[in-house]
Amino acid sequence: MALQNIGAGNKDDAFYRYKMPKMITKIEGRGNGIKTNVVNMVDIAKALGRPACYTTKYFGCELGAQSKFDEKTGTSHVNGAHDTSKLAGLLENFIKKYVQCYGCGNPETEIIITKSQMITLKCTACGFLSDVDMRDKLTTFIVKNPPEQKKGSKDKKAMRRAEKERLKEGEAADEEQKKLKKEVAKKKGSSGGSKDAASKAMTKKKANASDEDHSSVGSQADENEALVVDDDGNDDIEWQTDTSVKAAQQRIQEQLSSITAGMVMLSTNEEKPKSGKNSPGREEKPKINGHVNGVKSCNPHEKLVDEIKEYLKQGSPVGQLKSFLGSLSGTAQEIMDALFEALFYGVGKGFSKEVVKKKKFILAASQEEGSQSALLHAIEAFCRKASPEVAKEVGLVLKALYDNDILEEEFVVEWYEKGLNGGNRGSTIWKNVQPFVVWLQSAESESEEE
Repeated sequence: MALQNIGAGNKDDAFYRYKMPKMITKIEGRGNGIKTNVVNMVDIAKALGRPACYTTKYFGCELGAQSKFDEKTGTSHVNGAHDTSKLAGLLENFIKKYVQCYGCGNPETEIIITKSQMITLKCTACGFLSDVDMRDKLTTFIVKNPPEQKKGSKDKKAMRRAEKERLKEGEAADEEQKKLKKEVAKKKGSSGGSKDAASKAMTKKKANASDEDHSSVGSQADENEALVVDDDGNDDIEWQTDTSVKAAQQRIQEQLSSITAGMVMLSTNEEKPKSGKNSPGREEKPKINGHVNGVKSCNPHEKLVDEIKEYLKQGSPVGQLKSFLGSLSGTAQEIMDALFEALFYGVGKGFSKEVVKKKKFILAASQEEGSQSALLHAIEAFCRKASPEVAKEVGLVLKALYDNDILEEEFVVEWYEKGLNGGNRGSTIWKNVQPFVVWLQSAESESEEE
């Protein structure tokens, strides 16, 4: 059975987990009694998590024809002769309106009919409530024929297991396509083999040259490791040696605690003006309207925010952001808080979309150990300062960072549990994060059972 990704926007994603069977139609009858039979409508409806009568009725409403779904036999008929491509296009519109979450695009939603006879879609991943346009003709049919309420989590687990089975079938089909591509690539490999050998020889020469350079300079104990993240998403490690004063101060902060680091920094700052007076070659930095080098000399947090904003305005490559943040004075948490505020200052509604646009900056700053916890605390601090609309989208933000492999499940759950047991457990942030955490834990329990 051929499978395809749910949603037209995900058709090129080879690793998308939500799949459905491709539509199969058959034209029956003649003359005025001609009908189009959607042969596998029951399988498609199961994959979408919707009753088959909804999709059949939607075809009839959009085509202006009579449609009927037989519950006993599982047959779906639409009057008239219709192409498969036309019905598949209508099915995509049905998925956008009645299946996919309007916030994160996840098709794992449930139809809820409110007391005021309004239809909403509740996303089990991010908890977002999507309001369906009640002007559509199908909404009256759904209100009169509401879906069956699931009594427990067993139905969800069965649905997810069925999804995983369909996913395995799709992966098997993808592997066959990859094998065919590899066979074609092997045939072409004979012509490009000489180029690969030449490139390998060049890399060996460069490696030998770099080894000779290191041996001539000698081994140095204090080396700063700067991880440069390319815009394409590839991670390359460059080894650099920085003997500047800022680098020395950074190493002091990493090795000592926050209190002792502040004491050492204070002593170094006190020695600088003395050496400046004694040595004629050194001059103090000019102050302009109370600023040093054009940067506001206010409290440390605002100073960090201003420095990061100035850096972002210059349009420097994302790969250099990591080394720039390492040169700033402050703890890892303070720098992460300042970066998050500099990136999203003044953002209100649409906070999650802005996070997706600037995910490369967040990824570049969260490569070291412990950076995920710092990122979660930065999100929490930003949501407290910003407008209430920002706190409503915190679940969508975590879902976006989780899908892009920036945040891992264990760090999110640990941060959420500490927040509930901490001093700010009454905050609305935890209420908005709860649906996403429940979704993570339910997915983990299912994987353990299997």
